[in-house]
Amino acid sequence: MLFQVLSAIQEAVSQPEFLLFLFIFLIIADYRKRRRPKDFPPGPLPVPFLGNMLNVLFEKPHIAIQKLAEKYGRIFSMQGGNTWVVIVNGLPLVKEVLIHQGENFVDRPIFPITDKVVGANGLLNTNGNTWKQQRRFALSTLRNFGLGKRSLEERIQEETRYLTDAIEDEKGQPFDPHFQINNAVSNIICSITFGDRYDYHDSKFQELLHLVDEALYLQASVWGQVYNTFPTIMTYLPGPHQAFFKKWGEMKSFVKDIIEKHKEAWSPSQTRDFIDAYLNEMVKEDTTSSFHEANLLCSTLDLFFAGTETTSTTLRWALLYMAIYPEVQAKVQAEIDSVIGQSRHPAMNDRDHMPYTNAVIHETQRKSNIFPLNAPRMTSRDTTLAGFHLPKGTVLIPFLTSVLFDKDEWETPNDFNPGHFFENGQFRKREAFLPFSAGKRACLGEQLARTELFLFFTALLQKFTFQAPKDVKLSLDYRTGTTLSPQPYHICALSR
Repeated sequence: MLFQVLSAIQEAVSQPEFLLFLFIFLIIADYRKRRRPKDFPPGPLPVPFLGNMLNVLFEKPHIAIQKLAEKYGRIFSMQGGNTWVVIVNGLPLVKEVLIHQGENFVDRPIFPITDKVVGANGLLNTNGNTWKQQRRFALSTLRNFGLGKRSLEERIQEETRYLTDAIEDEKGQPFDPHFQINNAVSNIICSITFGDRYDYHDSKFQELLHLVDEALYLQASVWGQVYNTFPTIMTYLPGPHQAFFKKWGEMKSFVKDIIEKHKEAWSPSQTRDFIDAYLNEMVKEDTTSSFHEANLLCSTLDLFFAGTETTSTTLRWALLYMAIYPEVQAKVQAEIDSVIGQSRHPAMNDRDHMPYTNAVIHETQRKSNIFPLNAPRMTSRDTTLAGFHLPKGTVLIPFLTSVLFDKDEWETPNDFNPGHFFENGQFRKREAFLPFSAGKRACLGEQLARTELFLFFTALLQKFTFQAPKDVKLSLDYRTGTTLSPQPYHICALSR
C-alpha cells in the first residue's frame, strides 16, 4: 500500500520534487520512530537516522556519559541506532538495578556486531533458562577444577614463578610487560578450560593474545558503534569492522581446533578440563537442548576472554601505578618483607595480614576503572525505575564509573589513594567498590580474579622494584576499547 502511494506521487510530480518529498517523509517517519516512550527518562534530542551517536562518537564514551549525567541527572536516556538506552548513575540507582530489582534487569541485549560473531550463545549473551543452565554448569565446573581450593592457588603460584623468571630475563632493561602478563594470567584459565598452559615464547599463542587485544579494541571503537547503528549497510562496506570479524573468525578457529582434539582423545571417565566436562554434559540422556557445540565454543571463548583481559589489564595498571607512586610501592614491599619475606611464595592466607597491599590492589581496581560502562542489561518485563516507566526490552547501562568515582562516596575520587581502603592500620571495605558489578549477572570469575590479583601482584613486588626508564615520564593515558587499558608503556624491573 505505501509503495503504491509513493509510486503514484512519483508519477504526479517532477523528480526533484519527489526526492524532496521522500526526504521529508523519511525525516518525519524517523522522528515518529525516535519519540521517547511515555514516562521515559529525559535525555538529549536524537538526530534523524543517527540517534544520539554523535553525542558519544567523537569523545571517550564514559567521559561523554559523565557530562550528559551532569545535565540530565542520575537517570537519562539516549538512542543508539534504533534502540533506546537508559543510563543509570550513582550507587543507589545502580544497586536498585543490579540487586534490588535484579530479576527485572537480568537479561542481556544482543547488539548487531555481537550477533554476527556469536549470536545468542555462551555465558555472556544468553538469557532465560539457557543462561541459567550455562552459568550454573560453568560455576560448578570451575569449582570442580579448583576454584576456591588450594589446588588452584598452587597453580597460580607456579605460574608466578614462570612470570618472574621471564621478567628476570629482561635484566632490568626497559620492556613492555603487556603480553608477558597476558600470557601468565591467560595460562590460569587455559589450564582450566583447555587443560594446558602455553610457553611465553609460543608464537601461535602470542598471536592469539594479540588477536584478542585487537578485537576487544575494535569492538568498542567508532567503527563498532557505526556497525551497530547501520549493520545492513556496514556489512558491505570496507573498514576496520571487517578486520574485527576476520580476527573473531581466527579466534573461533583456534578454539575449534582444541575442541576437535579433545573429541579425539575424549574419555567420559577421565574429565581433564572444562571442554571435557561440557562434552560429557552434551551426551547425557537427560541433558537440555542448550548444551550443544555452539554454546560449547562460545562459553569456552567467554571464559578465555573473561579470564584473561580484565585481570591482566588490572595488573598492567598496578605496575604502572607502582612506578609512578614509588612511595606506595615501598610501603607494599615493606609489608611483604614483614609478613612473607623472601624465602617463600605469597599465599592467600597472607592477605588478611597485609591490609595495605590489599588496599592498593582495590584502589588500582577502582581508579583504573577498566569496565566503565559495565555489561549492558535489558529489562525482562515492564519495569518502573526512579518513577520512570521502562518497557520490556529496554537496554540499560549501570554506569560503573559513576559509582567508582562518586564524590559522595570517595574522599578523593580522582586521585590514586590507597587510603580509600586503609584506615587505622586495617583494611576498609567500601560499599561503592563494584568493579565486578553485582547481582545475579555479576562477574562469573570474581573469586578467581581476586586470587590472581593478590598472588601475581604480591609475587611481582616481592621480587622486583618497578620504575620508569631513565629520562622517561610515565603516563596514565588510556586506550579505550571494551576495557580501559594503559597506553603501551615500557618499564624497568629491578631485582630486589
